Order: sequence, then structure tokens, then C-alpha cells
Amino acid sequence: MSSLDARSVAAAGVMAALVCVATLLITIPIPATEGFFNIGDALVIIASLTFGPVVGGLAGGVGSALADAIGGWFNWVPFTLVIKGAEGVIAGYIAGSRENRPTQRTLLAWVVGGLMMVSGYFLVQVYLYGIGGALVELPFNFIQMLAAGVIGIPVSMALQRQLRL
Repeated sequence: MSSLDARSVAAAGVMAALVCVATLLITIPIPATEGFFNIGDALVIIASLTFGPVVGGLAGGVGSALADAIGGWFNWVPFTLVIKGAEGVIAGYIAGSRENRPTQRTLLAWVVGGLMMVSGYFLVQVYLYGIGGALVELPFNFIQMLAAGVIGIPVSMALQRQLRL
């Protein structure tokens, strides 16, 4: 499902809503950057690995940006839209077809997509808060990336089996 057909639009909408809810479910504030730790990245990885780059990008960007807007982190909305959208597109693109996908390709998709998120936020935080603030949040973003893989990869594999994708 890499094009924008009716199933992709439906999947993107559902996954964006789930990304938003997962992002707001657990929020641990990081005062140095006015950001927060969350588990929404797990749903971005699930969307990307299960449905591909288009759904992953839309779900990651729109769902995460919506969570920022609902949660009151308005200054992060445009950055999140781009960073989490890029994470979803990149992970979905690298993962490629679900047919006989090697485990190494799934892991590579998660790592590269996750590093996109970590580096994207790091660069924005350096610009907005200086290197000190960015370094404070860096370990939290790596933990968020790790949680995304630990949760997202097995859930995506199970979801693909159930949906027969």
C-alpha cells in the first residue's frame, strides 16, 4: 500500500489517530527543551513497517503534530510534522515490500527512521535552546527510538499476519 488509494487513506487516518493517542498517553516533560518523552514513535514505526512510506509519513507527521497541538506544545507542531513525517517515510521506504522481508531490512528501517527523528530534533533543539538543552534531551530521544523498535517491530509483524497484508 504505497499509493494513496482508499485503503491507504483509511489506514493513514486510523494510524494518525493512534499515533496521537499513544503520544499523549505517556508524556514525561523535559524542561530544558520544552519537549517531552512519549511512546508515539512506536506507532509511527508500526504504521511505516505495516503500511509503507505514504501511510507511515502521514500517520507520523499528522498524528504527532496533532498531539503537540492538543497537548499545548504549539511551538513544536511544524517541526514535529516534518521530523516525524520524515521518520515514517524513511522507515517505510527502507522496509519496502512486506513479501519475504528479511529481518535485517526491518531493523535497518527502524534504525534509520529512528535516527532521523533523533537527529532532526537534536538539530532543532541546538538552534532553539543551544547545545546544552539539546544534549539534555538526546538520551530521551534515543530511549524513545529504542522503545519504538522494541514495541513497533513485533506489533507490526503480528498486525501484518492478522491483516494478511
